[in-house]
Amino acid sequence: MTRPTCLPDLDHEYFLRQSFVVAERARQAGDHPFGCVLVDAQGNVVMEQGNGYTAEGGDMTAHAERLLATRASKAHAPDVLASYTMYTSAEPCAMCAGAVYWSGIGRVVYGQSEASLKEITGDHPENPTLDLPCRTVFAAGQRSVAVIGPLLEDEAAELQRTFWREKDGSAA
Repeated sequence: MTRPTCLPDLDHEYFLRQSFVVAERARQAGDHPFGCVLVDAQGNVVMEQGNGYTAEGGDMTAHAERLLATRASKAHAPDVLASYTMYTSAEPCAMCAGAVYWSGIGRVVYGQSEASLKEITGDHPENPTLDLPCRTVFAAGQRSVAVIGPLLEDEAAELQRTFWREKDGSAA
């Protein structure tokens, strides 16, 4: 397994909270409250993405992280993305972790863990959580993706608690 390209020291809490703002905007637009931002090696936000279920016509695969990884891979070469960090309100699911891996993004910093998300959403048909840690997905690859998280997990989880409580009273 290859080592990740030198990754910059960034203010993880600052950028993670920016992903929470994007998640809240997604909620306000009628989507599930997931959001992420992509930060370059100089600390510039180069992309942001909220959950796209509604915008993508009911696409259950339109998770914020997958959409951002797709956009990033179209805009930047993998060697450039190796020095970028994705900050995301929740741990990337197996699908999203695969998209991050294939895009070449070098680091993921997430707020809420998949296990915590599953505790909140249960078996709700709108969010059939796949509780497979992104570290496990990345470890199966041939290149390293650095992972930091969960970080600010209670704050991140509150985005989901609020949404699911308002939706149908099922929040833990």
